[in-house]
Amino acid sequence: MINDQQYLSQEESMEVEMALLTSQEKFLTRLTISSLRLLKIIAADLQVEISQLTPQQIITWMEKDSKIRREEGIDKAVLKWE
Repeated sequence: MINDQQYLSQEESMEVEMALLTSQEKFLTRLTISSLRLLKIIAADLQVEISQLTPQQIITWMEKDSKIRREEGIDKAVLKWE
């Protein structure tokens, strides 16, 4: 799995910040960009195209990453939140 993945670069964040969007729209835009990056990681890990991912595959992958974080530590998981 890919660790230490940056889901939104500072440059991208600044581009979003400069966009003519409301605060809520900017948040959603950042979330969408980050989600796309995560979906690419999940699809690569499952060896499928992003368009072929199912909600169940995403849920199962998230459960697996959560289990890794709990059992092996945050450094072993893809998602790095506490």
